[in-house]
Amino acid sequence: MTNLSNVVKQLRKQREHTQGQLEQLRQAISALEGLAVGRNGVSPTQSVRNISPAARRRIAAAQKARWAKWRQQHGEVRQNISKAPSKRTFSAATRRKMAAAQKARWAKAA
Repeated sequence: MTNLSNVVKQLRKQREHTQGQLEQLRQAISALEGLAVGRNGVSPTQSVRNISPAARRRIAAAQKARWAKWRQQHGEVRQNISKAPSKRTFSAATRRKMAAAQKARWAKAA
């Protein structure tokens, strides 16, 4: 029986030690959670701030007004923005030749 009581004492001692380690881990986790920042730049403990559609419209209108004022003061400054070159078009005969060549490649591969 003495041997069994020693084993129980050791197990209780181990349990107390493990509980102490768990408490230290809990404290470390809570400290790190305060520093952690999620994907959207908000920590997990904070809520995401939503803006109402009306507020978004006011913000957009204010930004458009700022750009209009800037354009009025500076004139409509445009960089050398040229149109994209127009796509070349193939004649119907050329398209038929290309289709026939492609079909021949497919037949050769099969």
